[in-house]
Amino acid sequence: MNAITPITTTTLKDWETDQEVRWCPGCGDYAILKAVQRTLPELGADPANTVFVSGIGCSSRFPYYVESYGFHTIHGRAPAFATGIKLANPQLDVWLVTGDGDGMSIGGNHMMHVLRRNLDCQILLFNNEIYGLTKGQYSPTSREGTTSPTTPLGSVDRPASPCAFALGAGARFIARGFDVSKELPNVLKAAYHHKGAAFIEIFQNCIVYNKDRFEDFAAPKGAEDRQLWLQNAEPMLFAKGTKGIALDTEKLTLKVVDVVDGDWQAAGVIVHDVTNRSIAHMLVEMPFGPFPMALGVLYDDPRPTFEAAVMAEREQAAAGKEPNLAKLLAKGQTWTVTEDGPEL
Repeated sequence: MNAITPITTTTLKDWETDQEVRWCPGCGDYAILKAVQRTLPELGADPANTVFVSGIGCSSRFPYYVESYGFHTIHGRAPAFATGIKLANPQLDVWLVTGDGDGMSIGGNHMMHVLRRNLDCQILLFNNEIYGLTKGQYSPTSREGTTSPTTPLGSVDRPASPCAFALGAGARFIARGFDVSKELPNVLKAAYHHKGAAFIEIFQNCIVYNKDRFEDFAAPKGAEDRQLWLQNAEPMLFAKGTKGIALDTEKLTLKVVDVVDGDWQAAGVIVHDVTNRSIAHMLVEMPFGPFPMALGVLYDDPRPTFEAAVMAEREQAAAGKEPNLAKLLAKGQTWTVTEDGPEL
């Protein structure tokens, strides 16, 4: 009789470690940590089969606080470590945790390659638009005019857009959320169920060096007017259904339209299709202010993963061959070293 493999069931407590959580009081990282710890049991994840990998920065303390396997690696190189882990054991659930400095500056090249290769992992990029761990320098995502120790007169850099970067690098899953959002667990679940590299930009409040940077859209009061939460196969509506996003066919851009009496079809509101890459690019580039902030799953169109291709190549190369190391070493021209010199 075959033994029945038990289904792993966990709770929030099973994913909490005995380590003191050491972020500044009020930091948005606390909310993200709890969202992840609450979501993992709902996914049926197994701590013994889960790995969290991080680089350097405030966000990169994450592996210490999740009761699973974890690697706190070096600045910007978490994608390289995650790739090695996944190739060594493709059955592992790999989560990559990074920040706007770690992932978009020194680690930008590594991030590009893990996305274009489509490694099966979840990438959480915490974006607080500042270097928090190293005392508040401006980061690649800091807005123009940001004052910091390294830009005392205000930053003149144009900020990088993590989601636009990910799309340009060939990512097949792009999503956005923010630290205290009740919708963040749903975004995490969608990323987990995507087969391939799932990239999530999470806006995160740095209470010390960039406080309330995202209050313009994340503040609870009036949020329905400033947030566009996307749902696949649902119309792009916001402001309690009184406004929507439509396509300007002459300019090939998006526009905000009024919805009268709930008739969104008559207003030309777009129905969200997560497989439409062109619309995803437009949503990523929508300027906040004239438009709401696009949140949720912007793009989701799976394709074969990197590790699956590598495993298939290995199997093909090994087909019909004998795994004999001694025979391999003796193949070709060899010699034996003796007291009188080598013998061919």
